[in-house]
Amino acid sequence: MKKIFSFGPGFIILAAVLWSLDGLLRRSLYILPPIVIVFWEHAIGFTLLLPFLAPQYKKVIAIKPRVWGALAWVTLLSSIVGTLCYTAALGQVQFIQFSVVVLLQQLQPAFVVFFAWLVLKEKIGKLFFLWFAAALIGAYFVSFPTLSVNLATGRGTLIAALLAVGAAFSWGSSTSFSRYALLRLPSLVTTGLRFGLASLLGLVLVWLMGQQTRLLFLQASQWGALLAIALSTGMVAMVIYYYGLKRTPAWVSSICELTWPVSAVLIDFLIFHKTLSLTQWIGAVVLIISIYNVTKMSKVKRETS
Repeated sequence: MKKIFSFGPGFIILAAVLWSLDGLLRRSLYILPPIVIVFWEHAIGFTLLLPFLAPQYKKVIAIKPRVWGALAWVTLLSSIVGTLCYTAALGQVQFIQFSVVVLLQQLQPAFVVFFAWLVLKEKIGKLFFLWFAAALIGAYFVSFPTLSVNLATGRGTLIAALLAVGAAFSWGSSTSFSRYALLRLPSLVTTGLRFGLASLLGLVLVWLMGQQTRLLFLQASQWGALLAIALSTGMVAMVIYYYGLKRTPAWVSSICELTWPVSAVLIDFLIFHKTLSLTQWIGAVVLIISIYNVTKMSKVKRETS
């Protein structure tokens, strides 16, 4: 049992599977301003984490400025900027699922690897880049079953592309800064502080964007969806992810997180009965093999270090 709980990549893969369910839970929230959704999912998550965070107040007081800086980076870029950029990018291409937005979002692992080297000084083996390339190709095959990208969106394509790269940078860099904080703090404390800081920043942005009147007038189904998100794809998934990331190099996490597109496509197949194409099956197999080999590399490196 102890060996299972020490295997970080498994928890990252589990979190990625939960994230792939997110779209199912957000269907009743599409009419709300994105910043209102961002605020409430973090505020609810922070409230649920507060009983676990409060007894750790001495560790919070003792946090050094560099760690606060890492938490601030993650809060601003991952919780706020990345989410808003991705939502705005989809808006530019009329929410076409298989568009340039999805393609450029696959740059996220590249940013993870770069910041793992820059911030965490992680040593990355040459063999990793072979499996990294294979994983990106597999993710492309899964996301684009016809192997073509929908670019028929007029002037919005360029803006969508820039926003998608901004989201990939925000989320990718935040993986390494999250691990920087996790190496110095318990995973629950890191998660709680991230959700608390994001709640405060989200509330400020709600006010600055003039959306405060939309903050409380939610339907019962929307409150239920927000609570369901917190207890599954939101706060709970982040607790699981941070538990795994604390025990996993960021460069390994970058590949494990690509479980998300495979899981999302399989959900479409199982729930909405959308048939998978041959290219998607090939991409899924390539991705699974890549994830397996990268996690095996991580295990060997951990045992020999």
